[in-house]
Amino acid sequence: MKPSERRERLAASRLYVVTGARPNLGEFLDAILGAGVDIVQLREKEAEAGDLLRWGETFRDAADRHGALFIVNDRPDVAFALEADGVHLGQNDLPPRVARDILGDGGIIGLSTHSAEQWDAAAPEADYLCMGPVWETPTKPGRPAAGLDAVRHAAASGEERPWFAIGGITEENLPEVVDAGATRIVVVRAVTETADPAASVRALVDGLASGARS
Repeated sequence: MKPSERRERLAASRLYVVTGARPNLGEFLDAILGAGVDIVQLREKEAEAGDLLRWGETFRDAADRHGALFIVNDRPDVAFALEADGVHLGQNDLPPRVARDILGDGGIIGLSTHSAEQWDAAAPEADYLCMGPVWETPTKPGRPAAGLDAVRHAAASGEERPWFAIGGITEENLPEVVDAGATRIVVVRAVTETADPAASVRALVDGLASGARS
């Protein structure tokens, strides 16, 4: 995508799924992207670059087939090598300004925030923000929940960049997140650990759409 197209796609995105490598990866990605996922992120914290590049090709191809965005977790160098749409950074990763130097102006940079203070101090180089975890989650062991008040803070902040609520969000508790002001969400287990990932995606998409109509 051209840089302008990437940012238009980001602005229109509502459902973002983070996943690692898994059996039948291409089939899984096609299923969830076809069901309505807007952004997919490759997250394998302990993997070496060579493995990330190999798995990333599958992500890149699937995202291209579905007109979705492909983001790499933590590694702007790998994102650059894969011609991914961007990179997602945590508070202890490379600063967004350094990632911008690596990716150039065309790459998307995301940034995690876990409190109102981190939200308010978020680097201007980031193109989108995440707030959470809303609830404690095993994908972030040891990190306390930020809670729905953190989502309310993000919603009330006047932030013009796209932002996503993240952390322990499921089809069942999604209405609480929407009521707190979120219009975009990031999920992991709610899609990756279900018997029918595509059906789970459709349920989440419907939940977000219902919130937008209310």
